[in-house]
Amino acid sequence: MTTRRQFIGSALGAGALAAAGCQTTGSGGKREIVDAQIHLWKAPSADWPWVPGMKPQMPEPFTIEKLLPMMDEAGVDRVVIVPPSWPGDRNDYGLEAAQRYPTRFGVMGRIPLRNPKSAALLPGWRSQPGMLGVRVTFLNKDVEMLTDGSAEWFWPAAEKAGLPVMFLAHEQGPYFARVAERHPGLQLIVDHMGLTLSVQAVREGKFDGPISHTLSLAKYPNVSVKLSATPNYSLQPYPFRDMTPHIRRLFEAYGPRRCYWGSDITNGFDKATYRQRIAHFTETLDFLTESDKHWIMGRSILERLSWA
Repeated sequence: MTTRRQFIGSALGAGALAAAGCQTTGSGGKREIVDAQIHLWKAPSADWPWVPGMKPQMPEPFTIEKLLPMMDEAGVDRVVIVPPSWPGDRNDYGLEAAQRYPTRFGVMGRIPLRNPKSAALLPGWRSQPGMLGVRVTFLNKDVEMLTDGSAEWFWPAAEKAGLPVMFLAHEQGPYFARVAERHPGLQLIVDHMGLTLSVQAVREGKFDGPISHTLSLAKYPNVSVKLSATPNYSLQPYPFRDMTPHIRRLFEAYGPRRCYWGSDITNGFDKATYRQRIAHFTETLDFLTESDKHWIMGRSILERLSWA
């Protein structure tokens, strides 16, 4: 098990990469760095229990107080908090972060997707301070929701409420093509390039299938993609060159204004430091122009989520 000291050391102690190099635009101004995915969670307690049987990504809680100094050290201006699954469908800790630090945090909240009565929550969803949209997952048994009709209420309700939706699913391109066609006003954001560590083939570096599904959605203008968590999937050390062809294919299909960098650092923090995750995009992907980096590293996700 990784100790607290080992984690803090791995997250903060990179030191070898200059933060200034990650933060300057081609015109010499400051580039705003926005992390499109971070999980935050507290220790379980009587009033904040975890779902029985579920385990967190790390042995210790990843709290607001741990994340803020990491952001400052790495030069990250803002973070999109994606509440994790093990506390259940609750967003209160993420919203607490956004309310305490409104210029640093926004939330893509969870919702009880199996309950159609949840539709009543969506019209006032963004009235919650710090709430930006919804994030849904269709992994393991939850993939059944895409075939048994359980999720069908959600897409028109989210479109009507004007809520962007991040989704994580494995090789479900045809399903989401239908959603994108039927609901052109609904902003759909593919998580992690369409990859998920819950699939053995993906853990082995077999990406062509899920990447092809994600590429098939690029023709829909209301679909965009998070080029996120790339070190977590790589089978190589920094600069993760086995990921470069996949990043490039998606970038060329979607363009800089529909691609977003994100770290998802807690799902593989031992694979790369925060600075390396940033420098992977700003320093090693030579097919990206400075203007491309400006969009991918922050401006695009801010526009997509209407996060002023």
